[in-house]
Amino acid sequence: QPGAPERVVKLPAGGSFSTLRWSPDSRRFLLNRRTANATELWVGDAATGQIRPVKGVKLNTVLSTSVAWIGADEIVALTVPEGRGPAPVFEAPSGPSIQESMGRTSPERTLQDLLKNSQDEALFSHHATSALRRIQLATGASRQIGKPGLYADLEVVGTQGVLLTERLVPPFSYQVAWYDFARQVELHDTKGQRLRDLGTVKLKEGVPVEGVITGPRNFSSSPLADGAVYWVEALDGGDQRNKVPQRDKLMRLDPPYQGEAREVHRTAGRLSSLIFVEGSPRALVTDFDRDRLWVTSDLVALDGSAKPQRLQDRSWRDRYNDPGQPTLRLQPNGRYAARVDGGDQLLFAGAGASKDGDLPFIDRVSLKDGKATRLFRSGTTHYERPITLLADGRLLTSRESAAEPPNLVLRSGDGFAQMQALTQVADPTPQLRAIKRELVKFKRADGVELSFWMYLPPDYQAGQRRPTLVWAYPLEFTDASTAGQVSGSSSRFTTFAGSSPLMLLLDGYVVLMDATMPVVGDPKTVNDSFVEQITANARAIVDKAAELGVSDPQQMVVAGHSYGAFMTANLLAHTQIFKAGIARSGAYNRTLTPFGFQSERRTYWEAQDVYLKLSPFNYADKLKTPLLLIHGESDDNPGTFPIQSARFYQALAGTGGQVRYVVLPHESHGYSARESIGHTLWEMSTWMKRQTVDPRAPRAEAPR
Repeated sequence: QPGAPERVVKLPAGGSFSTLRWSPDSRRFLLNRRTANATELWVGDAATGQIRPVKGVKLNTVLSTSVAWIGADEIVALTVPEGRGPAPVFEAPSGPSIQESMGRTSPERTLQDLLKNSQDEALFSHHATSALRRIQLATGASRQIGKPGLYADLEVVGTQGVLLTERLVPPFSYQVAWYDFARQVELHDTKGQRLRDLGTVKLKEGVPVEGVITGPRNFSSSPLADGAVYWVEALDGGDQRNKVPQRDKLMRLDPPYQGEAREVHRTAGRLSSLIFVEGSPRALVTDFDRDRLWVTSDLVALDGSAKPQRLQDRSWRDRYNDPGQPTLRLQPNGRYAARVDGGDQLLFAGAGASKDGDLPFIDRVSLKDGKATRLFRSGTTHYERPITLLADGRLLTSRESAAEPPNLVLRSGDGFAQMQALTQVADPTPQLRAIKRELVKFKRADGVELSFWMYLPPDYQAGQRRPTLVWAYPLEFTDASTAGQVSGSSSRFTTFAGSSPLMLLLDGYVVLMDATMPVVGDPKTVNDSFVEQITANARAIVDKAAELGVSDPQQMVVAGHSYGAFMTANLLAHTQIFKAGIARSGAYNRTLTPFGFQSERRTYWEAQDVYLKLSPFNYADKLKTPLLLIHGESDDNPGTFPIQSARFYQALAGTGGQVRYVVLPHESHGYSARESIGHTLWEMSTWMKRQTVDPRAPRAEAPR
């Protein structure tokens, strides 16, 4: 409350705290604390800010961090089973690892860190097995209920004292990740006794590219008192290529969970989201049409009392017409549901993308007719993001500008015109305020609209042409009108996080951040012109920067991460636009991802020419532009195996290329260790200075 004293929650030294969760009555909160020996559960008092550990509880968060609130003071959590011994140790393989596929089509996406043999299975089972533990938060008393298992999900169902669990079951796969293993779905009471087996979600092997399994999948339960359980089933055999009027159906099973489930809704596209609405058996159901890259949302009466009401119908890439996401509210059972005010008003909050940049908003949406009424929209001088509309009608926001760090503001009165500052966070990095940022819009040769955020370093003087970094990431669009849409805001407070390329501003470089790199076309064949379109984008970007007089077109470096690294390598392989490149954690040989990549739906055997053309590895002997490759040693992202950079480096080095290859130990697809982030920034800075003119280096005076 405004004017109330600030309560500081003092965290003890050591360990790492995470995963904040509030009790249904908001009087307590939970935190996880990870130490070298365990993941502990801590409980805090909202009134005093005091926290304490729950003695004797070791959480198991290998597969899930879920907890089920069975009261305001009691939870069921996934914990390390009592009496679990040490992990198995193997001195030698127990035998060969064998896989077999006898005529079955199984186009699995390329993944890292999969199980490889029976020993991996034993280790996985040991570490991932959890026990359900019932915990009294006030006293700290707890007891294990039911039998341990490989629990992948846990939630409380309605207010009936019922738990919905999903448990992984063998046989395990060496072709797909654990989250695609078969799982048994069950209902339990709060003593751990099984009430009903709801069936098995199939192992996701042999599923068509971008398809789904047949039979039940995506189980969820109502957070309302009705306690209904829902799941989704495919109507198209799980195959996107099949032409059918509807792709999915939503099934419902009511207490006491006997007999057969009934169908309550069908979607034309693949059902992608189910958000329950508080106060009545309704839900916001969103589906996605892969063929058109189209998203629709309906308000569905789950009891069949009314026809579905369309709330959203737009291109997936159309940010300007995005209605936002419903505001959620914590329910008495600790679950969340879409908030309803006044009996018939939903609240939607969104980024508010527009031609002037992001202008966050909050709307009321009528449950009667679906019409939206705007309650608040950020102005253009400040970036102001609605956080929540309080019960008394006041609006809590986060407000910032290019010169002011984000602070909490309480708005009230007509049009929320009255503002009360709740926090006064000081500028943590005043040395960054001299950086200038500007949204620049322009067009490529064929008229497709492009943009970039131009950042000028603190010491930049008008008229200077400086070496420049272009940071980009390609996106596919079905039409040019959405390809040119703007994202971001000139009113955001400039901050640098992690290994951001904006750090190069402090070395005196110009940075063109988030340069749009659209690839427009039919989703089925859009990659046929990938190289040509990113080339057109790159030429337009360089030309515009030169026209503005801020960049030396002969001193431009292109860079990106993941698919942006793939883009970078292709630009260097097929053009001479840039002086050098920086590619982080990318993929460069598409024959190593033969069952699709990014938005490519065709397999290698269906589009060999495209896969080969889009593989910079195949042009290594022609790629002579200097390239810095950086990759995490333990990259677990689909398609970007570390071997992609290793083999690309060998190909470039073996054919006379100019390349530097950096492997970051123990890092995944993104980089998190302080040492890794610092080294990545050093590599990028040093590479820029090696390949371009150092904007800070002393320059010899011209002879008089």
